[in-house]
Amino acid sequence: MKILVMKFGGTSVDSPEHREIAARKVIRAKEDGFAPVVVVSAIGRRGAPYATDTLIEFLRSIDPSVPPNPREMDLMMACGEIISTVVMAHTLKTMGYDAVALTGGQAGIITDSEYGNARVLQIHPQAIRHYLEAGKIVVVAGFQGVAEDKLGFHPDITTLGRGGSDTTASALGAALNAVAVEIYTDVNGVKTADPDIIPDAKTLPVISYEEVAEIAHQGAKVLHPRAAEIAMLHNIPLWVKCTFTDETGTLVTSAEGAEGVDLPEVTGVTHITGKIVYLIFHIGEVPEKPEIELQIYRMLAQADVNLYLNSYSHDTLSFAVPRDRWSLVQNLLDGLVMPVGSPPQRLVIFRVGEKPTREYQLQKQMLSALNSTIPVQEIAVDVLENCTMVSLIAAKLSRRPGVMALFLRTLYEAGIQVLQTADSEMSLSCLVNESDVEKAVRVLHERFVTNRAYAR
Repeated sequence: MKILVMKFGGTSVDSPEHREIAARKVIRAKEDGFAPVVVVSAIGRRGAPYATDTLIEFLRSIDPSVPPNPREMDLMMACGEIISTVVMAHTLKTMGYDAVALTGGQAGIITDSEYGNARVLQIHPQAIRHYLEAGKIVVVAGFQGVAEDKLGFHPDITTLGRGGSDTTASALGAALNAVAVEIYTDVNGVKTADPDIIPDAKTLPVISYEEVAEIAHQGAKVLHPRAAEIAMLHNIPLWVKCTFTDETGTLVTSAEGAEGVDLPEVTGVTHITGKIVYLIFHIGEVPEKPEIELQIYRMLAQADVNLYLNSYSHDTLSFAVPRDRWSLVQNLLDGLVMPVGSPPQRLVIFRVGEKPTREYQLQKQMLSALNSTIPVQEIAVDVLENCTMVSLIAAKLSRRPGVMALFLRTLYEAGIQVLQTADSEMSLSCLVNESDVEKAVRVLHERFVTNRAYAR
């Protein structure tokens, strides 16, 4: 049995016409001798009645001052995919093909108990195989699984975080030993840049697992990085295709799988969609600096905050956080009192921003009584808002001498202020003002992709 996993995103199932187009691709795969397992996202995007963001906003609107319990929030968010799953299965039935709808739990997807960002631990695919052997098309709700509650009694619905339907598809592909996983979206593959900024951005015919994971980590929305990582671990061919065309799309594979293909030295230019906030911690040259940094990182990791552009110096620590997490980060840091040393040699208090807040002033006032018994040090945190990150994905190029100089010169010549830089084995990144992001993407794409600077 040749199992093919086919995942359709929200824009592929947001109308009867689009669902019919998606269903016909599934039917074609069935008639070509494959056993399709279909994974679907919630119907539509923000504003659509069953979109995940719409469901979240509805629950929060009951009383904005009372945050929903994470367990109940996951129950709410899972509804969008469940509705989409039933609708897609019934669409296939109306077109003459027997189909069955399964929730993530019914499909055997077991996760940890991290509500809102759960990780798949294992998959029991017996139910899916049973239905496939009976000749049915299986439609699975993406973005979700189940985990036992803390008492071990009842399976709780959990969700896998943004882009979790991609993860569902790759994880099912691995568990079912699928011949391939196809990710269908509204673009015809992985592009060299966001087509909304570069309309003539080229579609890459082949890309490595590592490159597509890097693109995803650096902001591109075409594929979730966890999906690429799972596919790489199990060496499953992964395709990114367009629901609305018959173009070949992009094959995501191993370096060995791309043998014989003339891969470009520069994969493309990507950027973080939405603003980020850059923080500079003035810790000073103190022996406890590594301990203070570690405690900051631990606290933000526990709060599930992603960090970008980490940078160190002898007396500072810097990194960026997503704009939609800034309020949480600010509340965690501003006025925070942290003991350092073992036993504590001093207390540090964090002041976020130029103007001391009421919360900070109250904490500082309470600490003043302790100053005679234990030293209190203030750590000022500078804040740069309305920034974003632009990255050049260039696995073959990033370590070549002179490439960072050309990267920065390209931006400087365009009048773009670079606030911070970072690099890795796969990419070069910089922090720029959000108002400059489109210009930065255009000039970098022009120099490194269109004109192929450093091409051999």
